[in-house]
Amino acid sequence: MKKILSAITLFIACLPAWAQVTVYESGKEGYKSFRIPGIVKLPNGTLLAFAEGRVGDANDFGDIDIVVKKSKDNGKTWGPLQVVADNKNMQAGNPAPVVDFTDPAYPQGRVFLFYNTGNNHESEVRKGNGLREAWYVASGDGDTWDAPVNITAMVHRPKQAPYNFKEDWRCFFNTPGHAMQFTTGKYKGRIYVATNHSAGDPQPRFMEYRAGGYYSDDHGKTFQISEDLSFPGGNEAMAAELGNDKLMLNVRNQQKNVKARIVAISSDGRSWDTAYYDHQLPDPVCQGSLITLGFRKGKAILAFSNNADTVNRDNLTLRISKDEGKTWTQKFQIDSTGARNNSAYSDIIALRKREIGILYEKHNYSRIIFTTRKYKK
Repeated sequence: MKKILSAITLFIACLPAWAQVTVYESGKEGYKSFRIPGIVKLPNGTLLAFAEGRVGDANDFGDIDIVVKKSKDNGKTWGPLQVVADNKNMQAGNPAPVVDFTDPAYPQGRVFLFYNTGNNHESEVRKGNGLREAWYVASGDGDTWDAPVNITAMVHRPKQAPYNFKEDWRCFFNTPGHAMQFTTGKYKGRIYVATNHSAGDPQPRFMEYRAGGYYSDDHGKTFQISEDLSFPGGNEAMAAELGNDKLMLNVRNQQKNVKARIVAISSDGRSWDTAYYDHQLPDPVCQGSLITLGFRKGKAILAFSNNADTVNRDNLTLRISKDEGKTWTQKFQIDSTGARNNSAYSDIIALRKREIGILYEKHNYSRIIFTTRKYKK
């Protein structure tokens, strides 16, 4: 028996760095489906992998909780499932975690999980028949979580009572994946959550949708809204820090007229200097993930993951840019089979030196798995 165990241990140790580890599997642990992955790393190295736990089926609306699992060995194994946010028999979704490293009241770091609740399907909320709200829960250790905080009045503009905003925002979504925090410059400590919302009556090709975001400069006590991105149809977005206090927004194009990512740059986190289609980043109209790995000569080194395909949710690809997204000089194919919905939503994290962790949906949304890739210096 000892020889067998030793052989198994040796086999596991020899697995390649890109071995796939199932974190969530549909039909298990009390949920028919798991979707919408998000991942962060605590200061002690512990990974937190969040997802939507969909109780009754795989639909985007219904009885949905936000769940989390922990890994203390860089994603090789994962602990038990914990529910961190729910909305009774309604929807709690779009988990957007971020770690605040700069709050003096929490020298060990504090995790924020931003999320949304909803009481009707997206198609009905677009018509004005429903309400979506914005919340967060926070934790100093990733084990125990504070009571939910409703931030709808600060970050959203719904017309429905009790809010009564004239802007008439209807659908409202956090970034699917992580939020971000500025680590350098005059905005150091700022937490930024990318968003999208619809405004007014539904329009063809989702033209009433706009991407944007909200931010906090006081560790979640108050929030401000950034300007909308001018691109009609801007949907799920992700933000990352650039050099010289700038911010990049990377956006899903829900119009479907151009199968490429929308990219926008801000100098102040509130308004947008420029926005354009990045044809280096093909996309089948799906979510993508963006992180800042570090800086070289004042320029951010970026990593980006998405389904690099204009037809299917397939060909999940990780890219590296060392010139703030002007070019993407390294490319790694993470998962590709040629099948529809082989890979879908993903979130990425800087794991260790020149190593990136990828948490993503696999095989027609049946699993959420974790894998890694190393990139060149």
